[in-house]
Amino acid sequence: MDAPFTPMTAQQLYPLYLKHPTICTDTRAITHNCLFFALKGENFDANQYAEQAIHAGAAYVIIDNVQYQKNDRYILVENTLSALQDLARFRRQRLSIPVIGVTGSNGKTTSKELINSVLSQHYRTFATHGNLNNHIGVPLSMLSIRPDVEIAIIEMGANHQKEIDFLCSIAQPSYGIITNIGKAHLEGFGGIEGVMTGKGELYAYLKKTKGTAFINQDNPLLLKISRALDLEQIIYYGTSLDTYVKGESIAFSDGNVHQNSFLAVKWQTSASSGDTTLHTTKSNLTGSYNFENILAAICIGHFFGLNTTEINAGIEAYHPTNSRSQVTQTNFNTIICDYYNANPTSVSVALDNLVNIDAPNKVIILGDMFELGNESEKEHQIIVQKANQMMASQRIFIGEEFYKCKDSVNQFYLSTQEAADVLNKHPIRHATVLLKGSRGMKLERLMGLL
Repeated sequence: MDAPFTPMTAQQLYPLYLKHPTICTDTRAITHNCLFFALKGENFDANQYAEQAIHAGAAYVIIDNVQYQKNDRYILVENTLSALQDLARFRRQRLSIPVIGVTGSNGKTTSKELINSVLSQHYRTFATHGNLNNHIGVPLSMLSIRPDVEIAIIEMGANHQKEIDFLCSIAQPSYGIITNIGKAHLEGFGGIEGVMTGKGELYAYLKKTKGTAFINQDNPLLLKISRALDLEQIIYYGTSLDTYVKGESIAFSDGNVHQNSFLAVKWQTSASSGDTTLHTTKSNLTGSYNFENILAAICIGHFFGLNTTEINAGIEAYHPTNSRSQVTQTNFNTIICDYYNANPTSVSVALDNLVNIDAPNKVIILGDMFELGNESEKEHQIIVQKANQMMASQRIFIGEEFYKCKDSVNQFYLSTQEAADVLNKHPIRHATVLLKGSRGMKLERLMGLL
């Protein structure tokens, strides 16, 4: 074996990336001629799988442990994660396209998908795949942007302060949107004020780089953050006539699932645009809370020059398939599948939506909400109290936190499996069921029984 190489920099890695632009971090997903980055976690060190990645078809492997370096196809760096992030930054600096950063407590992924669906009616777009919105996912997303892409939409998630600021240093958004501020990740952020500070890092970045923010004028917390930062370049959307795009939500019923209300939006552009015609677009989303997500996508589409037909087509083309505000008709029930994530804000509005749905038999199934820290017991109790005020034939609460709120009126189970055992013996039929909880509760296991 030759003498060890000097660790490579992002600038030195870049020509290699241009020749092999597919990045892999999992040996189970190796594609031919990819670059494999051997990342490390608490319970694994992918350096030890470097040779396996080469045998599986990787062109090169990027490692940070010299003992696994066998030949010149094993590229040594100081730290593989930092190398991945630095390479993504280096790549971003060579892209001249608009990048739209999307963050917020709730609705990030739905908004990202709606924005992408709208803009893709006119442009070649790239949007974050799935939920790749963290310190690994964002660089992977940036490195997945192909040369023909004209606009990129990058989702950025966070559970503590300075995380959005760090992700902005990688994605370097020229435009940005905070969907909302809610009671999410309170443990990491240190309360709602911490959430405001953390999410507001996107506005701070746009202020520093003279970028443009799309802001819901009806959201007082977003206005408070933007004013405190003296943010200058703002495009407002909301329910007022003085916004760039004004809208109002209306409910309509799907002909196949008559008892479920879906969301439509009436909207018009500002008088300064020269066209104040009222337009209507129907969505495949349930929940009035999705109104602001739809209106944001309409606003961004209009800003980037799309016509009404293109904008409406983009909204109507989006069908949720990611267990977020997704209505599924089974052989026995209508399920509102919203179990990808949960926090007090999103659960509360999901319950509000269930109240507004015209259905004779409603069932509430809720799983624990994670990362609430010292606020957890109080917030779970608030949700139980709210559910108790609603008309429902059954109220089922699952998880250790909800179990602390146990009463004699409802059904409480410590685990999803325990709930599944009971539902298997006593199935729910002919109901509209809200199924919502944090991802770790694995509520999808109940779908086969519903």
